[in-house]
Amino acid sequence: MKVNGTIISLDKSQSLFDFLKAQKYDITKIAVERNGEIVPRATYKDVILDDEDTLEIVRFVGGG
Repeated sequence: MKVNGTIISLDKSQSLFDFLKAQKYDITKIAVERNGEIVPRATYKDVILDDEDTLEIVRFVGGG
């Protein structure tokens, strides 16, 4: 699987939610694109990741 341009091997099948938690992402402060499509936050637990997936994870940053 490719995450933000870096290849990551999945040891086991897991949901997007479980992957993000394991990687210490704050789910309330990110947006995820999977294979070119935005993933609605409400579906993170339903999306099962595959080694062929490409994820782009963007963190929201405040500023002024």
